[in-house]
Amino acid sequence: MSQTRGRYDFYIGLVLAMSSSIFIGGSFILKKKGLLRLARKGSMRAGQGGHAYLKEWLWWAGLLSMGAGEVANFAAYAFAPATLVTPLGALSVLVSAILSSYFLNEKLNLHGKIGCLLSILGSTVMVIHAPQEEEVETLNEMSHKLGDPGFVVFATLVVIVSLILIFVVGPRHGQTNILVYITICSVIGALSVSCVKGLGITIKELFAGKPVLKHPLSWILLLSLIVCVSTQINYLNRALDIFNTSIVTPIYYVFFTTSVLTCSAILFKEWQHMAADDVIGTVSGFLTIIVGIFLLHAFKDVSFTLANLPVSLRKEERAANGALLSTYDCFNHDEESPTCAGEMQSPESLAARRNGSLSAF
Repeated sequence: MSQTRGRYDFYIGLVLAMSSSIFIGGSFILKKKGLLRLARKGSMRAGQGGHAYLKEWLWWAGLLSMGAGEVANFAAYAFAPATLVTPLGALSVLVSAILSSYFLNEKLNLHGKIGCLLSILGSTVMVIHAPQEEEVETLNEMSHKLGDPGFVVFATLVVIVSLILIFVVGPRHGQTNILVYITICSVIGALSVSCVKGLGITIKELFAGKPVLKHPLSWILLLSLIVCVSTQINYLNRALDIFNTSIVTPIYYVFFTTSVLTCSAILFKEWQHMAADDVIGTVSGFLTIIVGIFLLHAFKDVSFTLANLPVSLRKEERAANGALLSTYDCFNHDEESPTCAGEMQSPESLAARRNGSLSAF
């Protein structure tokens, strides 16, 4: 009976995690559309510290969509381990990238499509080999975990780094360096996930009739979650307003997932009893996701699709293997023919071809 119940909970957590990714991926698009409308109206932009987006209904729709996603994500953590829920956040990158190509005119080329596929494959590998977190069933056990010296040191470092980025680095480099605001969201996100796990246990105990509301940790977790989420929303808005959505979303995923996995490993001691193949599988899956996300945004400005792939390969092969021979044949036959004219190219054209420039064709 317990096995059946455990499998049932697993599938509930899986569906909730996937639904969360869809809502969150769509929220990026709605928020970006709202911020772009404000920019066209001449309102002070969020990246400059403005809050005019609070009057834009599209931004509120995006916020509600993100809220729905976070609620689904919250519930998923209550039914399934964090090592299953967190990697599935890569699906939000896929949803955001696809919707951006349709609604924000941000192109998704062949590299981006391959990157999306790799992100899904990497997430699947991580789910299969993910470490199982140590069971924490009561609020007292969670309190003991949060008081562990290792986690206290980690949380202290997160707070110090966040304060430095917010008050020192952010005002100087936040407008030009995409990593500043995203790093703030990501490291604070590790603490927010810990709060979510603790509140999930609190809600379960509350439904079981235990007096958890009298436990001070319940209110500490709730207050900490509100502060963390508010900070994440603020700086994520700034990043979305300044930089391209297809860049912000994948980088945020990589940083956020790394922070959460690190926090979970320290808090729940997940990696202590893992087999070697599971360690390799988990690391390989995460690296696959990173490669996929790199392909998704690094070549976003390159106009390259399956339609021009055969032409490109054919011309590359001809440039590498047959350029000198074709030129020799043209000199010995008819230099004025159209074919020879196409073969007699300048060194600049051949260099452009070797470098993959489609404009040379």
